[in-house]
Amino acid sequence: MYNFDEIIDRKNTNAMNVEGFRDYIFNADETMKFPYADDEFIRMWVADMEFAVPDVIIDAIKERLDKRIFGYTRVFDPQYYNSFAKWCMDRYGWSFEKKDLFMSNGIIPTLFEMVDYITEPDEKVLFLTPSYAYFKYAADFNSRECSCSDLINDNGYYKIDFEDLEKRSADPKTTLMILCNPHNPTGRVWREDELRRIAEIAEKHDMWIISDEIHCDLLRQGLTHIPMGKIMPEYDRLVTCMAPTKTFNMAGLMISNIIIRDDELKRIWGDRHYNFDNPLSIAGAQAAYEKGWQWLDELKTYLDENFRFTGEYLSKHLPKAKYRVSEATYLAWVDLSEYFEPDEDLSLFFAYKAGVLLEGGNMFVQNSDCFVRLNLSCPKAVLEEGLRRICEAVNTKHTEKYLGA
Repeated sequence: MYNFDEIIDRKNTNAMNVEGFRDYIFNADETMKFPYADDEFIRMWVADMEFAVPDVIIDAIKERLDKRIFGYTRVFDPQYYNSFAKWCMDRYGWSFEKKDLFMSNGIIPTLFEMVDYITEPDEKVLFLTPSYAYFKYAADFNSRECSCSDLINDNGYYKIDFEDLEKRSADPKTTLMILCNPHNPTGRVWREDELRRIAEIAEKHDMWIISDEIHCDLLRQGLTHIPMGKIMPEYDRLVTCMAPTKTFNMAGLMISNIIIRDDELKRIWGDRHYNFDNPLSIAGAQAAYEKGWQWLDELKTYLDENFRFTGEYLSKHLPKAKYRVSEATYLAWVDLSEYFEPDEDLSLFFAYKAGVLLEGGNMFVQNSDCFVRLNLSCPKAVLEEGLRRICEAVNTKHTEKYLGA
């Protein structure tokens, strides 16, 4: 049994979660002051976990350290492919060829590169909103126009507006769709029929798809992820992005798996991508895929309970909040529109009034006013304190408003 209740001190580790929040959330520097000291904040924002990585990863990295040389490295040993491919087959019933597997330091830098490699300057990038902001940033960085298809919010359950998606895809200038599968921030696990309809639209309009599947291992118990590559087994204009980094809390090790089918895109990637890898990251990732399943199963059980507890707590203390258990990720997507106006900066409000760091809807492109995204991958004691502060701050705000304070 793993101890997910352990509270680990992350200070003095150069952690973005602890030391980088002013710049990332508020675009400010260390002069920005709060009523709370930095170590008093409850951190429920950036998408990494407050849990120790599995021992099997640490042991593998220690074993690699004992080799004592850390020169230029690439994945040459076929055992890495074998381990990752077995993981995908065992969990998703999906296979891919070794020649299609490429490595990257992360999915975000891959998106920034791929938008440039795939699209022309006058073409558009399509994605579903609300959206992980870096989809838009990847388009903006390459001076590509964004085409945003708003998801339909059906009482907290998000659906794709296929009529709108078809209309946008029919634009001859829309040549790339970045799909988040499962979806961040709503937590939807796209069903097979939904994925097949996306595939039909893409094929009809000869559109590229980059399928960001970084959250694919982090589903609620009993649900199953379907890779886009399984839906579109012969479609060359598909790039699949997966990584062990979200799954096993090793984002700082910067390693991801990029499956590229198209021969010309492989050539461009080979010519232009800086193709070296961290030897410690390779060792850790391979160990995760070979031996990390038990830790992951226990993690998912713990997360399921945190999601259940969050719903129960909000229902009791913030009854007008709209919350639905996310089908995937460790991120809750909560609608606070009964308590706030659309133009309120919720990240700022909760930092100042509650001492809780979280990401407001304004950080997810559009179709997200009055929402907050809460990272629930923390010990239950931390989660309970964070929720207590959030609810208390909102209720105090509305009591003061009612009393005219």
